Amino acid sequence: MANKPPKKKMSAKNIAAGFLMALLAISLLGFGVEGFGSRVQSVATVGDREISANQYARSMQNELRALQSQFGQAITMEQARLFGMDQIVLEQLVTSAVLDNETARLGISAGDATVREEILQIGTFRGLDGQIDREAYRFALQNAGMSEGEFETSIREDVARSILQLAVISGAAAPQTVVTPLLEYQAQTRDVSITTLTADNLSEPVGLPDAATLQAFYDANIERYMQPEGKRLAYAVVTPDMVIDTLDVDDDILRTAYEARIGEFSQPERRLVERLVFPDRESAETAMARIDAGEADFETLVAERGLDLEDTDMGDVSRTQLGAAGDMVFALETPGVVGPADTPLGPALFRMNAILAAQETSFEQAREILRDEQLSDLARRTISDNYDLYEDLLAGGATIEELATETDMRSGQIDWRPDMTQGIAAYESFREKAAVVQAGDFAEIGALEDGGLFALEFIETLPAAPRPLEDIRAQVTTDWQNNRILEALRGEADALRNALATDTQAPADLSIAPVRFDGVRRTDFLPDLPRDLIGVIFEMSPGEVRIVEGTARIHVLQLHEINSPDLMLEDVANLRSALEMQIEQSLAQDLFAYFGANLRQSTPIRINQQMIDAVQANF
Repeated sequence: MANKPPKKKMSAKNIAAGFLMALLAISLLGFGVEGFGSRVQSVATVGDREISANQYARSMQNELRALQSQFGQAITMEQARLFGMDQIVLEQLVTSAVLDNETARLGISAGDATVREEILQIGTFRGLDGQIDREAYRFALQNAGMSEGEFETSIREDVARSILQLAVISGAAAPQTVVTPLLEYQAQTRDVSITTLTADNLSEPVGLPDAATLQAFYDANIERYMQPEGKRLAYAVVTPDMVIDTLDVDDDILRTAYEARIGEFSQPERRLVERLVFPDRESAETAMARIDAGEADFETLVAERGLDLEDTDMGDVSRTQLGAAGDMVFALETPGVVGPADTPLGPALFRMNAILAAQETSFEQAREILRDEQLSDLARRTISDNYDLYEDLLAGGATIEELATETDMRSGQIDWRPDMTQGIAAYESFREKAAVVQAGDFAEIGALEDGGLFALEFIETLPAAPRPLEDIRAQVTTDWQNNRILEALRGEADALRNALATDTQAPADLSIAPVRFDGVRRTDFLPDLPRDLIGVIFEMSPGEVRIVEGTARIHVLQLHEINSPDLMLEDVANLRSALEMQIEQSLAQDLFAYFGANLRQSTPIRINQQMIDAVQANF
């Protein structure tokens, strides 16, 4: 019997990790937030607690930075409000203050030793000896606009809240009436046989349709070939490729770029090397002697050290990169092992596997590459420099055609539909704009992924319409062939189903054996079979036979057994533990949410909107 893994216990740090670390981040990462004077000013009063303007400002700063990192661009306060960030930050601070009131009422607190241990866990404050670096500590807190006392108080409050949280949720346990059905659903297995009929089971191929037959099939299945509703759009566009021929770059600039990247164009001779480090020189010399005597090879030594070859791989290295081992490794003219040689990690043996010749690319050879890169960059900058010109023309009432006439943009029209990815619709940014533009919208300048710019105007709506047969003849032909294959196979599939259902012999002319799959789970993939067969299998009853049609194949399924989970199996035991933990964590979150909501109802909360507005104005 496989041992059931021990059930993980939830601790204060595990349960409240995200909550606690978020509060630590609020205290630590708000570098650059200016204070609001020495007089205490609060954005809210929660019971006996006040939420200071500085505290709110630091939290807002951190959330703004998180948004900026997520979107890769600066976020204004107005944009942050659209995301509801100001309300989220205030709610978080109010919730923390409500909990602080309760910990104070209950007398829950953290001692100095606990606070010290929590601070030691913050790597920013630790020196090389693992102890607190007082200067780094003071500097970080000074930039955060906090005193040491304020910061340590915040740590003490964080720990107290986590103790309170643990006390509230300690009784959360996963009910077996919930765990057992979920385990049964996820770990239950099926034994099934599948017979797949294909075109190979037909007595003769279906062939190709004549023109009239294909046209008739197309007309009868016209709904398959409909294009979605679209839009006729006028557009103006300029891309780096359009302007690159009008630009040139001096050789002096190219030569400067060449010198700056000389490491790419001038690479010394290198070796593909593996390194095996030993604890002392005697062990390394003994190992080298065994290789010389033919008693062991490099792979054997690596295995004896409890390592994999991947652990020894250094990749391609130069003589300089090898340090003291450089001369002996580069003295090898064919693959081999040398050593020992001293390294920063200890004595080591080196295996050289291949010689990579030096590569020299002259300026003349690299010139075209450098020129194309410089011109592409220059073209993008030229287009960017003209952004204001394009916008001013549109703001002044210029049409798309006039924009193309008065600038280096080119105009065109496109019958755009949601599935189109050709021409200018190959750009995702164009497709996104085309999807939302409507009649009456003003043209705006948008950016393309390659550094180009575009503007578009709505002309008219295009109704849904069938794709012309001539454009999709190959697709329609394939569909006709698949349809004929299925029609021909249905009789064979029905005969096989009847034989399996009545436990009689399959038709003699059906020379294909079923494939049996035992222990199939809902999450399994059956090789070379459609994924949706799993869902069908788990809908069937023992002994049932079903036919499932694919694009050009028919699958005949026969279910043999439904098997309950074997609790003796290690993976089933692990799944049960994982389910219990997920349910317990969900219950714990709900319990604490109800607890917090109840506390808020009984705690007086006063919001100072004027101070909140003043803080936000500073952003």
